[in-house]
Amino acid sequence: MGRVALITGASRGIGAATALLLGKQGYRVVVNHRDSTPQAEEVVATIATAGGEAVAIKADVTVPDDVAAMTDQVKQRWGGTDVLVHNALMPFAVTSFEKLTWEQLGGKLNSELHAAFLMTKAVVPRMVSRKYGRLIYLSANPSRHPREGMITMGTAKAALNQFVGYVALELAPHGITANLVAPATVEGTRVTEQLTSENLRQLAAATPMGRLVRPDDIAKVIAFVASEESGFTTGHYLPVNGGLAMD
Repeated sequence: MGRVALITGASRGIGAATALLLGKQGYRVVVNHRDSTPQAEEVVATIATAGGEAVAIKADVTVPDDVAAMTDQVKQRWGGTDVLVHNALMPFAVTSFEKLTWEQLGGKLNSELHAAFLMTKAVVPRMVSRKYGRLIYLSANPSRHPREGMITMGTAKAALNQFVGYVALELAPHGITANLVAPATVEGTRVTEQLTSENLRQLAAATPMGRLVRPDDIAKVIAFVASEESGFTTGHYLPVNGGLAMD
């Protein structure tokens, strides 16, 4: 039986691309969504058509009862979660510091960390008991490289980066890895929908590889850190940006 991968925010974009790739690689995939049942079921159907196993589960990852119910359902169906891909997008304001309110910044910080905290708390006990686990969190380029208008998202993702470092440190002795995958601007996501066509053109032109990141680019990196072969890779921030930012 394949390992179980729970992917939050998996009805479209990066999450859907990751679900499809992991399904193709033999994982049993949980396609989590908050309010996108038709799209999530389409991802499940595509995986099943290719011979894989998947299930769609509706849950808001910022609501404790939803998270508990989802992880209980996974446990009853497949025994629990081996791989967590925490990809669910927490809404944020695109704004300058001049116009920024504390409600915008504090709200984004709270929702970002609360969701990561709840999901991690829910899946880690089984991973510890089995001495195996892969925790993967989606960060973003503005968490390290500030960009105009991205103060709420960049600050919240920077906090997530540090949270994951502490998780990685504590769980390493249990055979559990925790890593961040950090794309630059991605085609066809809710973030790009908030940007103008001119913004997108400029971002693509500024990238040495001459285009924006595609969901499949990120899914392939996630698939590596989800694999057994990545067992000695933990606590890392893995950029996927076509050379836009080189550390």
